[in-house]
Amino acid sequence: METMQFNQTKAEKFADSMIDIINKGSLALMTSIGHRVGLFDTLAKLPPSTSIDIAEAADLNERYVREWLGAMVVGGFIDYDPAILKYSLPPEHAAFLTRDATPDNTAVFTQYIPLLGSIEDRIINCFKNGGGVAYEEYGRFHQVMAEDSGQTVVPALVDSILPLAPGLIDDLKRGINVLDIGCGSGRAINLMAGSFPRSRFWGYDISDDAIKNAGFQAKREGLNNARFEQVDMTTFDRDAEYDLITAFDAIHDQARPDLVLAGVAKALKPDGTFLMQDIAGSKHVQKNIEHPIGPFLYTISCLHCMSVSLAQKDGAGLGTMWGEETALEMLKEAGFSKTEVKRLSHDFQNNFYINRKN
Repeated sequence: METMQFNQTKAEKFADSMIDIINKGSLALMTSIGHRVGLFDTLAKLPPSTSIDIAEAADLNERYVREWLGAMVVGGFIDYDPAILKYSLPPEHAAFLTRDATPDNTAVFTQYIPLLGSIEDRIINCFKNGGGVAYEEYGRFHQVMAEDSGQTVVPALVDSILPLAPGLIDDLKRGINVLDIGCGSGRAINLMAGSFPRSRFWGYDISDDAIKNAGFQAKREGLNNARFEQVDMTTFDRDAEYDLITAFDAIHDQARPDLVLAGVAKALKPDGTFLMQDIAGSKHVQKNIEHPIGPFLYTISCLHCMSVSLAQKDGAGLGTMWGEETALEMLKEAGFSKTEVKRLSHDFQNNFYINRKN
């Protein structure tokens, strides 16, 4: 048996990287807190200020704000002048940390770290005993996903994503039947319903809370052409009812993606379009080594997407990184004879699959 040589330089480099991981993981938690309590938004509107002034402006406890500011200063997020005890958020940083910076507000995505961490004990049990963790056990997941969608899908939907399918905008203006599966809190459906009043929209999701939130928002916006229902897509059975079906980051974590896609194909009119957005990646791990957020995607897969699928009866557990290869195979098996894979220049995370039966 060949003995591996111990490389001291490699060991020291890895040790340094572990310290970096601990620091950056800590900053991810503090960034999530800063986003949730509005501290970045407050700082962006203030001149250089003391911790007392910042806490007062944000209506928060000064002692906690001061400790948070300490983490942000040593982490390089916030500038600090010790001579006058004042803190400031550089505009170059505010451009990626405030709600006004949408869709570039990366602070939104740091919320996944504490959210996934809160489920760690249940995932440890799955490592030992198999199975998965059900959707309803993830406290704020739909809320965070709604913010995520508000950063990625919603801002680009009308101007960039829908035009990927030729003629679709004209069809929507004229008036067609549209279904969004795995609609979550309904931001995409409600945006389309408001933008294309002659079309009729339905949103289906397995989460009752998400459906209630979507319906409440539609009512508040006066959208009479949007409806939402709690539906298990594995038993979805409609026949040629929809001109357009969309799925935004919703297929890979289904219990049975094969059954869902087959149901979609059946529910689509012969000349209809199925627009599916899903993670851009490969099913082969070696092809994902250079992916800009590869570690994050495998982590969210293990702690959420794969697990919620495995928690359901006969769940396939494909996970976030099911890969373009698997997606194309399953789309073909479901009955889509024509599939185009498209990307948007500003979006390295997603593929957009334009699917037709004929």
